[in-house]
Amino acid sequence: MESNVLYLIPALGLFGLVVMLVKSAWVNKQETGNETMVELSTYIAEGAMAFLKAEWKVLTYFSIIAAILLGWSGTLVETSSPYIAVSFIIGAVLSAYAGYLGMNIATKANVRTTQAARTSLKKALKVAFTGGTVMGLGVAGLAVLGLGVLFIILYKYVVVASGGTANGIEMERAIEILAGFSLGAESIALFARVGGGIYTKAADVGADLVGKVEAGIPEDDVRNPATIADNVGDNVGDVAGMGADLFGSYVATILATMVLGREIVVMDNFNGLSPILLPMVIAATGILFSIIGCSMVRISSEEGDVQKALNIGNWTSIIISVVACYFIVNWMLPENMMLRGYAFSKMDVFWAIVVGSIVGALMSIVTEYYTAIGKRPVDSIIQQSDTGAATNIIGGLSVGMESTFLPTIILAAGIYMSHYFAGLYGVAIAAAGMMSTTAMQLAIDAFGPIADNAGGIAEMSKLPKEVRARTDVLDAVGNTTAATGKGFAIASAALTALALFAAFVGLAGIDSIDIYKADVLAGLFVGGMIPFIFSSLCIAAVGRAAMAMVQEVRRQFKEIPGIMEYKAKPEYDKCVAISTEASLREMMLPGAIALITPVIVGFAFGPEVLGGLLAGVTVTGVLMGIFQNNAGGAWDNAKKSFEAGVEINGKMEYKGSEAHKASVTGDTVGDPFKDTSGPSMNILIKLMSIVSLIIAPHISVKSHGHSHGGGNHHGHDHGYIPADKKIEVVLTKEEVKTIRTASK
Repeated sequence: MESNVLYLIPALGLFGLVVMLVKSAWVNKQETGNETMVELSTYIAEGAMAFLKAEWKVLTYFSIIAAILLGWSGTLVETSSPYIAVSFIIGAVLSAYAGYLGMNIATKANVRTTQAARTSLKKALKVAFTGGTVMGLGVAGLAVLGLGVLFIILYKYVVVASGGTANGIEMERAIEILAGFSLGAESIALFARVGGGIYTKAADVGADLVGKVEAGIPEDDVRNPATIADNVGDNVGDVAGMGADLFGSYVATILATMVLGREIVVMDNFNGLSPILLPMVIAATGILFSIIGCSMVRISSEEGDVQKALNIGNWTSIIISVVACYFIVNWMLPENMMLRGYAFSKMDVFWAIVVGSIVGALMSIVTEYYTAIGKRPVDSIIQQSDTGAATNIIGGLSVGMESTFLPTIILAAGIYMSHYFAGLYGVAIAAAGMMSTTAMQLAIDAFGPIADNAGGIAEMSKLPKEVRARTDVLDAVGNTTAATGKGFAIASAALTALALFAAFVGLAGIDSIDIYKADVLAGLFVGGMIPFIFSSLCIAAVGRAAMAMVQEVRRQFKEIPGIMEYKAKPEYDKCVAISTEASLREMMLPGAIALITPVIVGFAFGPEVLGGLLAGVTVTGVLMGIFQNNAGGAWDNAKKSFEAGVEINGKMEYKGSEAHKASVTGDTVGDPFKDTSGPSMNILIKLMSIVSLIIAPHISVKSHGHSHGGGNHHGHDHGYIPADKKIEVVLTKEEVKTIRTASK
């Protein structure tokens, strides 16, 4: 029976890609508008593609060097394989391609959304969201297809061909090769997210500070030399970067569950593979439920509630997915299981999935509250804009810091409850359940940048005000959905990192991380510092690139006469070049920190100190991610509120007022928070955990007889049993219940 399920997984991934192609063809058939609109969208598409090609060139060199090192390391220990290099390259290529798929459709859907907005809000939403759906299905379909096919090959030719079992050393080697796939995906995701984030925010900040604040012209005015770079940035950062990001997150979550599932010895109808296959099956079927959810997103009239339409689609996919998981778990898993002494039943696994879905939903609700227009946090920033930029910034920082409270409590409760039900496997499967509707989440996310670009094209093409009003409605909702998507991503990252952390502990042959030891405590502090220095590098990079952008825009306004009178055309390409060069140059150091730090600490100080480092990175990374994403989102929507008009101290304030200018400054501060360093936190957390997982066999206390200082000072292995020496324990149902009661 395992063969049927094995082939079902990539088949569903392929089905998602087929639906993606149908949706893409529909978008391409929509009208593109007048000649000016087409010309502007062509500039944006060419600029985005030029950046992506330049980024791919740099990342190709990185990928080749990393693959060579991984291939060499795979020959050094028994549980590794040189084929991890091939897996790494496949993961890197698919991650980059996932980003390209999203960006390609976004640069076509933007101008078509603008044209649709000339007719109605209903039609504009359909075009923009269908573009987002193409990206969501493309990312999820590629991930499931890639993982499914690779697992089939590894299982057939690494495990079965050598006479191995689901829990033997052959399967451990196969999972290690799969970890290379995840490492490749997450590595590209980090560089794409950081590079794209630096690009988009350098252009955005430059366009805002000189165009809106100094020159007093609209955000996307064709006279602004940075406006094309700004719109290109929406695609390379918020679409291509986000696509690679979610591809990596999706794969890492599935992998983490598979790694822990390998340790569960079961007697089932799937040759002992059911705990390993379950996360892939949940992800694959989640594509179907996301397609159903996407079909529910529609409004009936011009006064329709766009946010409500998106919520209906989202909740539909989540609820159907949870219900389906009940039947999938009952079908696949045996009645009772045990992982590292913790006994649980298949219904416990289902309840862990429910917990994960509830955590994801609650995180989205809380994030929406802190970033949505009309809610108390954004309103408080609006009111503080009346007294200048300083109080606006103070208000935004306060909202961001406050917004960490509820998500942290929700995450802590989610970790505790999912562990209570099914131990460490419960934590991992909770994350897999949360990520099952990734295609739907990404469709909602990607529609925002498409709407933002559509508004820019409408402004630059001088279309009637009602067209921009319609795209602004979509854009404002897109800002909120982008923020909720980032909250969702950081929640999944926390659960996934914990699961990867648990897998690392097992492979490294240690049974605990003792912070009473000085070296482990030191590792904890160093790990806690890394998200801060990482954020500093990202924000500083945006600042440097933005300064160069501001100087270039000022130069053009000064040296090219007639720009303000529409008599001369700005040199858009100069601004595009500044963003491209800065992002490629500045993305390398943050990426290197994430990749190299675990290797240095692990080999120099041992697995236990590395465990302390990972704990520090995870805790502060999650908090920094929540803080920066929500502060930036709240600042952005506070600024957008002025465009419709807001009441401050009894008087109405509009675009162009002093309070609005203060909100623009706050939004400018928040830009690198929400689009560069903030969303990179979830990749940083998972990438460092995956690197640690891959080097674990090389630094394990079992293979070295000691812990390099931070681990077991007595040379024992704490009872760790190698994969090929696992002991199968058969318990009666009554014995399992007794053990479960005692362990809980």
